Formats: sequence, C-alpha cells, structure tokens
Amino acid sequence: MYRACIFDLDGTLADTLDSLVFSVNKTMKEVGMPQITEDQCRRFVGNGAKVLIEEALKAGGDEELARFEEAFEAYRRIFDANCTYEVKPYSGILAMLRQMKERGMKLGVLSNKPDRQAVHVVAEVFSRELFDAVQGQKEGVPRKPDPTAALTIAEQFGVRPQETLYIGDSEVDAATGKAAGMDTVLVSWGFRPKEVLREASPKWVVDRAEEIMDIIRGAEQ
Repeated sequence: MYRACIFDLDGTLADTLDSLVFSVNKTMKEVGMPQITEDQCRRFVGNGAKVLIEEALKAGGDEELARFEEAFEAYRRIFDANCTYEVKPYSGILAMLRQMKERGMKLGVLSNKPDRQAVHVVAEVFSRELFDAVQGQKEGVPRKPDPTAALTIAEQFGVRPQETLYIGDSEVDAATGKAAGMDTVLVSWGFRPKEVLREASPKWVVDRAEEIMDIIRGAEQ
C-alpha cells in the first residue's frame, strides 16, 4: 500500500516547456548567443538550471563555456520573472491529486528546478494546500538522481520508501526512485520520448494520469 507520492515537477505535473524556452532564449539574446529550439530544450532539461544553460551555450558554439557565468546570472534573473510563463497542469493531474488527498496520502514535489521557482510555480499553478512538501534544487543538497532529498521528504512524511511512489518523466527520475528504494512511475506526456523512458526501466510507464490511480488502487488489493 502506498501512503505517499513524490512528484517531479517539469514534464510530470506541469507543462513548463514554454517558460523554459522563453527564459533560455531571452538569456541567449542578452549575452549575444544563438537561441535554442523547443526540441533542444526538451533534451537539455532535467538536471538543473546550470546544466540547462551549459547545454544551451554549447549548442550555440561555446564549447568551453566561456560565457557561462554571465549567462547563468542573466538566466537566474530572467527565469525568476518568467517561471510561470504559459505554465499549466497536464490533463487529469488536478483530479488525480485531489483523489490522492481524499485517500489521506502525503504528496510532495521534488524538482531540479531552483527551489525559489519550484515553490512559486506550485503555488501559482496548483493549490499549495495540495502538497505537504515542495522542494527544488538547493545549495548543499545533492540534486537528483541522488536520493537524499527524496528520502528526506519520505522521512518528513513518516513513511518508508516502500510505501512511497516516485513519479517523474525522465531517466533522471527513474534513477532517483531506484536509488531511494521507491517504486517508480514514468509518465509519457513529459519531456522524453517513450523509448528513453522504457530504457530507464521504471516499474511502470503510463500514458494517462488515471493510470497512476489504478496503480495505487491495485497496491491496496
């Protein structure tokens, strides 16, 4: 029986791609570098803001990352102002979250997005009361796929890893859930192709939010 769920944010709960593409390209324009495409952004996200900017710079020809400090400082400022730009929950997510809360489950968000922006997006796009914990990338806390933060959230909830379902949309999330000893679901509506999800070997790959509720109900039988 699952008593808690920990979710990735970008590509799992919310479609944040427009906000990321917009903020990266505004950053690239400010530092005089070529802009990236939506497809490139899909590939670059998942490992935190620093990796996103590093990959965007390399895609524009700055292989040595000579412009990184300037670009990252600009991105932090630009993204802070635009992190909710065109962001919306994926289909079925709000109903699923409410069903989980009605069952008395603890719900958490764990993102490699900077903590300030992760908290802001959740508060703006969802009802903050839906979640018992929201954590983004913080200094001094290893980012996913290190399991430290996931395990800390489960401990705060008073649940064991075996009682926690970890839900994401990437190979980073699959590795996080496995390292934490949590059953892991990858969703196909996010930022990675389905073949990448299958190669990551999660316990389940789902196409609809309703399938996650089926998994939870199945564990109660």
